[in-house]
Amino acid sequence: MLRNASVCDQVMVVGGVDNYQFSRQILKEKNNDFLELVEATPRNTAAAIAFAAFSLPPDSVMLVTPSDHLIGDQPRYEAALSKAVSLAREGFLVTFGLKPSRPDTGFGYIEHAGNEVISFREKPDAETAQGFLEKGSFLWNSGMFCFSAGTYLEELRQYEPVVFEKSQEAYKSAKDGFLPLELSLEIPSISVDYAVMEKSEKIKVVPSDFSWSDMGSFEALFEYFPESSKERHGKNLVLGAGAKHVEFLGLDDVILVETPDAILVLNRAKAQDVKKIYEKLEKENPGLVN
Repeated sequence: MLRNASVCDQVMVVGGVDNYQFSRQILKEKNNDFLELVEATPRNTAAAIAFAAFSLPPDSVMLVTPSDHLIGDQPRYEAALSKAVSLAREGFLVTFGLKPSRPDTGFGYIEHAGNEVISFREKPDAETAQGFLEKGSFLWNSGMFCFSAGTYLEELRQYEPVVFEKSQEAYKSAKDGFLPLELSLEIPSISVDYAVMEKSEKIKVVPSDFSWSDMGSFEALFEYFPESSKERHGKNLVLGAGAKHVEFLGLDDVILVETPDAILVLNRAKAQDVKKIYEKLEKENPGLVN
């Protein structure tokens, strides 16, 4: 909210019923002037953005930013936003592409020529990611977007009409900002990338060079914590540990995560594979992932 205060006139938070009180508490400490839509159940980003768009006049320009990104270089960030807003006012759906600093396998990529998007690429393997980096025409897909509410809804209706219609029904039935569960469950769960961005002919990208991390992986956390922090143990990372003392001997690039009822130990190079552990526990021991 503070990062975008100089650019945005109004803040709206679209979040889940399980954590809205937490976000509400944080925002009230900073600024009481925010709007809120609470999802009864996760339906992915295409619907979440649609809920916000339905609440706005069609010509309103929306800046869509996940809440867990770490962004630095505020002047560069605002310069990128300014370019995106100009393109959004021309009727384009704008995404932000970050110049990659390493061949990361945890991000999607955008192949581009200036502001033109040539293609979207899924998360690559290590060899492909290295090739993207060497080619120089690929950007990390940041998951941040800018467009007018009307343009987004028009494209959503064209490419995912069921998502559009069911999201609209749920939005119209919301009470005090809370979306209804039964109608929400009828909304197909699909990301904005698959629903619109990879299909629309109105896409532009703003190549950006502000510092950025989506904090969506243990690899990102490894890079975030400096070696002088209590979380870093030499070339290893310890997260969430309680009162227990932790030592490593003969091991490098290890991440140890402790919660009250479980311990996870993984090699840094395999950090992206943690989803396999999650999927396994969902089936075999769901109590550990709830």
